[in-house]
Amino acid sequence: MENHGNHMLKVAMQTGHDLFARVGSMVAYEGFVQYEPNPSAVRQIAKDWLTGEGAPLMKCSGDGLLYLADYGANVVVINLNGEGISVNATNLLAFDAHLTWGVERVKGLAKFAGQGLWNTKISGQGWVALTSRGKPIVVDCGGGEDETYVDPDALVAWSPNLKVKGKRSFRAQSLIGRGSGEAYQMAFSGQGIVVVQPSEDSTDRLRVRG
Repeated sequence: MENHGNHMLKVAMQTGHDLFARVGSMVAYEGFVQYEPNPSAVRQIAKDWLTGEGAPLMKCSGDGLLYLADYGANVVVINLNGEGISVNATNLLAFDAHLTWGVERVKGLAKFAGQGLWNTKISGQGWVALTSRGKPIVVDCGGGEDETYVDPDALVAWSPNLKVKGKRSFRAQSLIGRGSGEAYQMAFSGQGIVVVQPSEDSTDRLRVRG
């Protein structure tokens, strides 16, 4: 799995090494590649996705080269080496099928975001591809007591071992992010990283239900 330019993912498919990818993300392939929409593993996980806002996934298998993209978004490839990552569903493009994954509720946000926030947690040894509206930055939280604050509309992914909490603030339209009046940021602390995209378009918002 590797970048093919900034806006496309190239995957060398091999028999026995399947891939989960966002439905509709295939733009081209070479060789013999098969697709199974809504496979049984995804249906099982979906039972726990109470918000009904998960990314529809397909299972890709076979031998050949597979090219994936998401409407021109930047593609970020991450190699997990036994650790994990918590990903906003709208930013998940593809990941190795043998990785351990599931849907989890982000603790500490319920009083700020109604029912709270649901994310996809992926862990193990393998590759994950994310998308970002614009070139993302990776913020190292440093492992100290200081907190890193992120506008939820710009958040892509973070290390699941980080502590997360919400913070209310009053913001004018020209200060932080978009909108006006009372809003909240997500505060991260501990040892780990946060991936942030420059776009705050409403179509890329984290799936928060209130």
